[in-house]
This record gives sequence, C-alpha cells and structure tokens, in this order.
Amino acid sequence: MTPLEKYYNKFKEEHRLTTRHGIVEFRVSMKFIHEAIELAAKNRAEDESVRILDVGAGTGRYSVALAREGFDVTAVELVKHNLEILQSKHENVKSWQGNAMDLHFLADDSFDVTLLFGPMYHLHSDEDRLKALSEAKRVTRKGGFILVAYVMNEYAVLTYCFKEGHIKDVLEKGTLTDDFHTITSMEKDLYSYTRIEDMNRLNQKAGLERVKIFAPDGAADYLRRELNALDEESFEQFVRYQMAICERSDLLGASSHTVDVLQKN
Repeated sequence: MTPLEKYYNKFKEEHRLTTRHGIVEFRVSMKFIHEAIELAAKNRAEDESVRILDVGAGTGRYSVALAREGFDVTAVELVKHNLEILQSKHENVKSWQGNAMDLHFLADDSFDVTLLFGPMYHLHSDEDRLKALSEAKRVTRKGGFILVAYVMNEYAVLTYCFKEGHIKDVLEKGTLTDDFHTITSMEKDLYSYTRIEDMNRLNQKAGLERVKIFAPDGAADYLRRELNALDEESFEQFVRYQMAICERSDLLGASSHTVDVLQKN
C-alpha cells in the first residue's frame, strides 16, 4: 500500500465536503461545472447526454451529485478504499480504479467535461502533472472542458509555516525557496503546492487554453471555526460572498484551492 493510500484510508474524505468550509468549495465548484456542462451541451445533439469524467473522484461527492442530476458520469479513483465507498452508494456512476497519468482504459474524445479535482494535489513534477493533463485532454472531446484543481502555495505557507508555527523547521530543512515557494517531492510529501505561474506554465506545455480561473473556497479554510459558529442565514451570505468574489484575480493565490477551467481546441 502506498503512502497516499494509507493516508486516504484514514482521512475522512467523505466528511470533508459536508463541513461548512467544504460546502462552500462544493457549491462554488458546482456552479462552474454546470456552466461548463451548459456550454458543452450546445455541441451535442438534443437526444445525447453530456458525458462527464471525474478523475480522482474520491468517494464520489461530485460524481454522485452529477449522476443524480441525470448526467452520464464515469469516475476514476486511485485509492481502493475511496472507490469502495463510492460504489457502495449504488448510484448510476461507471467507476474504475486507475491513475490520472494513465487512462488507457478510456477512449479518445469520449467526454464533454472532465474533472481533475484531486490528482494535482499529489503530483509533484511538471512531468507527472503534464501526463495527467495530457490524458485528460486526450479523453476530452474537441471543444470540451477540463476543470483542474490545485492546492495553493500561499495557503500552505500561511497555514503550516505561520499559523501552525513551523516556519523555522521548514527553513532549516530547506523546503522553501527565497521567495517562499514550497519545495516538495514524491518521496517525502503527500501534497504539492502551486502558484498561478506554475499553472500557466503547465497549460502552455499541454496546449490547453484557459477559459477562466476561480477560487472555490477562498478564505473558508482559514475560517473554519468562524463559519461553524455562524447561523444558517449568515452562512448563506458567506456562500454568496464567495460566489461573488471567486474570480477576483487579486484573491486567487491565497485560496486553499484554485480551479483552472480549460478548453480543448
């Protein structure tokens, strides 16, 4: 069993997106997923269902929700434990155990919308990330959309280094550059952290065009305790707030997650 599998066997992935900070991430992400679906549907015949691929599907939070809306959904998940939870829901989701860097079991140009919401968190090198992007591009139809999620560098530095007080240890280990970009490796670290310029570089190499970019959770992860203390009406206002500011370029980099919406042309 790999360290990643051991981690997700203990990590309560099923619970995360049902917490208040997770609900913000989910609801904002679904808004943009629906936008991509609506655009993709214009290129399909009226009697054809939009086909969605969820790579790194976890326990199926997005796959199941989209299947319940009537879409044709295929899910790919690396971790067997997560996949078993997804399959136990008995929803109409076709599922595979597989790696984002090798989707050989899926045909070219098969999907209208491809979600890559987990793999980039755990891929450290440009080479591996490009493999995942290239596979997503291969299986996505021309004109289709690929939504790619990243964990952001500044979120990691602010929370781990300063909020949790590990800055001295990190500097001693040499895992920050002079301009505070994290240095991670597959051998030592589960997560890798990204800046917008890293995403731009990958998109250029992959030959993918950005349609838009948004922060699904913004400050929600920093405000877990505060969000949990809000009454329902106030929490709904926070969700509205995040919906309103999620595409602001001056706020993207500090979000815990950022999603790149790309198009295959």
